[in-house]
Amino acid sequence: MKIQVNIHEAKTTLSKLIEAAERGEEVVIARAGKPAVRLVMAQTDAAKPKRRRGFGAWKGKVWYAPDYDQADAEIEKDFYSTPVFPDEKA
Repeated sequence: MKIQVNIHEAKTTLSKLIEAAERGEEVVIARAGKPAVRLVMAQTDAAKPKRRRGFGAWKGKVWYAPDYDQADAEIEKDFYSTPVFPDEKA
């Protein structure tokens, strides 16, 4: 169903016109009886199908040091030489 309204009427019934556009109806806003704009439902990112991520997409792009899980002796000494841990591990 096609709905055509003038600008003044569109101002007063905007929420109803938006509901009609969301239902899929064609809404045309006219100026002095001549069609000026068409009201359509916006395309959002939620409507787009999401691309699946494949396993191994970052293979060869990410590197970490072999000793990434080893504690630095100086930082460990500073951490454990505080009033909370008085020389337990130093």
